[in-house]
Amino acid sequence: MAKQERAFVTRQQIIRAAAESFDVTGYERTTLSDIVDGSGVTKGALYFHFKSKDELGAVVIEEQHAISMAAAAEIHATGAPALEQLVMLAYEMGRQVIEDPVVRAGIRLTLELSAAEGPPKPYVDWISGLDQLFRDAAAEGDLADTMDAAHLARYFVSAFTGVQLVSNVLTQRQDLESRIEQMLEIFLPSIMAPRRRRRIDSYRHARWVPTQG
Repeated sequence: MAKQERAFVTRQQIIRAAAESFDVTGYERTTLSDIVDGSGVTKGALYFHFKSKDELGAVVIEEQHAISMAAAAEIHATGAPALEQLVMLAYEMGRQVIEDPVVRAGIRLTLELSAAEGPPKPYVDWISGLDQLFRDAAAEGDLADTMDAAHLARYFVSAFTGVQLVSNVLTQRQDLESRIEQMLEIFLPSIMAPRRRRRIDSYRHARWVPTQG
């Protein structure tokens, strides 16, 4: 293995171990020693790649956001109707939260650190992206005339955040997929134009499968 490749692998090991620790114990209770133990690298190797726990926390958030944004871009590239994309996105974000410790840690860190560090970029980006998605839905004729895209975007981010947090508290996210389904059952009929509600069932059952490899 080339030196540059080894360095990349080591860096990813550290990020993964940091994410697993942050996910389980939170930012404040996680120590660099915990991350060293979890990653299997030396403390010197950790400090070669990251200068502090603050830097590691920021990188985990960036990695989580990149993973989620990449999925959003691929879903958008399907060319599906905007509300169908919304459904695919909701289920994909749920899958990521359940399966990927980097995503779980990034979401947890964003919530834990947001009070001290201002509006976190992931939430700002998600609200902006969904604002455009709802504008697209309006242009396609799917939204009721009374709906405001910016208001819907902020509400949907808030609703999804609450659903996954409560699911974590009550069932360790074991029921997250069914709770997302319930959220969409309530949300979609309330925002769609009456003449387009016959499409609800086809939208609700939309899923996106990530490309393997």
